[in-house]
Amino acid sequence: MEAGCDEAGRGCLAGPVFAAAVVLPARYRNAELNDSKKLTALQRNRLRVQIEKNAICWKVSAVYPPEIDRINILKASIRGMHQAVDALSVVPALLLIDGNYFITHPNIPHQCIVGGDGLYMSIAGASVLAKTHRDEFMQQLDAEFPGYGWSHNMGYPTREHRKAIMELGLTPWHRRSFNLHQLTIPEIY
Repeated sequence: MEAGCDEAGRGCLAGPVFAAAVVLPARYRNAELNDSKKLTALQRNRLRVQIEKNAICWKVSAVYPPEIDRINILKASIRGMHQAVDALSVVPALLLIDGNYFITHPNIPHQCIVGGDGLYMSIAGASVLAKTHRDEFMQQLDAEFPGYGWSHNMGYPTREHRKAIMELGLTPWHRRSFNLHQLTIPEIY
């Protein structure tokens, strides 16, 4: 039994990085399931319901900006994957990791697969869950911190988001280690 693992939000200026671990039934197939970046929001949300219903087990974990700033985004992404795997109700025999680097889990062997979210159903499922859970979180944050466009840019460094940082300042949800410290921006709380 294998668990697919992936993350969402590594390249964002704000918000947590989300990671997911998904164990699907051995013969699970879904023609629509793919790398979340290749799907529309409507497709991702529809697939999220199917994955959460049909998976043997799944978990999503978040690592927040202070931790990201302390340990770096790559380690935070891997920490999120470890947390998601540790919270699974079933211990998988193998972890399939999207990407080319992973810090070995203490109890479970892994295999890194570049582009794995387009090749393996379990990794694609993790990609969809990480992305949809993160998007939902950022949409909720947008109500608390309007003006940054988080309901649609999800914290990524769009022109709108960068302009809002210059005009409105940083929030507690911004990642200070992402070269934002080079800007002369007042902080808001």
